[in-house]
Amino acid sequence: MRFEEIIGQEEVKRILISEADGGRLPHALLLTGPEGCGKMPMALALARYLCCMAKPAEGDEACGTCISCRQWEQLIHPDVHFLFPIVANKARKKENCDDWMPTWRELLLKNPYFTYTDWIQQMEVENSQPVIYTRESDIIQRKLSLKSAQGGWRIVIIWLPEKMQEAGANKMLKLLEEPPAHTAFLLVSEEPQKILGTILSRVQRISMARLKGEDIINALYRMGIDKEEGKLVAHIANGSYAKALATITTGEESSALFQQFTSLMRLAWSRKVKEMKAWSEGMADLGRERQKDFLQYAQRMIRESFTANLHQAELNYMNAEEQQFTSRFAPFVSERNALDIMNELQEAQIHIEQNVNAKMVFFDLILQLTVLIKNH
Repeated sequence: MRFEEIIGQEEVKRILISEADGGRLPHALLLTGPEGCGKMPMALALARYLCCMAKPAEGDEACGTCISCRQWEQLIHPDVHFLFPIVANKARKKENCDDWMPTWRELLLKNPYFTYTDWIQQMEVENSQPVIYTRESDIIQRKLSLKSAQGGWRIVIIWLPEKMQEAGANKMLKLLEEPPAHTAFLLVSEEPQKILGTILSRVQRISMARLKGEDIINALYRMGIDKEEGKLVAHIANGSYAKALATITTGEESSALFQQFTSLMRLAWSRKVKEMKAWSEGMADLGRERQKDFLQYAQRMIRESFTANLHQAELNYMNAEEQQFTSRFAPFVSERNALDIMNELQEAQIHIEQNVNAKMVFFDLILQLTVLIKNH
């Protein structure tokens, strides 16, 4: 990944390049921002820029030809280390990040704008919740105790540090307090409020904004999407290139979320208890992450349905299929019940995150909605 390949974010690029060239780059950076804004691509581009052994005297890109840049093309640079949430599996002999590296590289090279859900699907661990285990901090400490393989920068990229186990985060804190010479830590986070406070106090935070619609349209145009279709996709994406890619591919996952949502609302209206129970049991059979994805999607659709009643097209962020359903469903979401429905969905999400019995959570949810949907 090179800076020129990153969509938008020109001001952040300028700041990072200026600090790197001026020798002012802090030893620990925290890149934050909404999903799909380009945090990981930015971290990758900065790491490649630092590692380049033959940067032009004038220019703001890695050379692309030195041995370091050639290693970056395959993400095999010996002085760049990645930490990311995983699910340890002794049977598959995948117990740490190094064991998962082939899978990780495959996803990064395929789509650096990937999401947390994309990573879970790539690992094929939908029924588990990945974490960054404490032992990863010990592994990084051992790696950084060795000399640089190429005599330049050593980079540690930590994706989603909020997923670190507390003991591991405390060990990582010691590294951040007394970092080895010529070492940069690049943390990429979507929920910085969940990161250990003492770690937050030792990093320089750079917040990245949602992408501009024009930048997404231009990126899609380079992919072969015409400008008119690109405008619609960019509007639905609402600043997320990851959402834009998901919109144009219309994957099975998006379709499944839509079908689950429409089934929930239709069953809540019809009050068919037997079918409601079957729906709840079907949702309980999904992995926790998919359950959370559904509840987040349902909250978005309730917001969209409520907004649809305002008849302001510019406020709409739905695809054609969602719009068609909402045209009939929106009248059932009004000032009288919208907040209560959202509260029920948010409470269900909290319970799922706390590992409450999923059958109970979803059956209680649909029972509550049977009352609220009628109260429009």
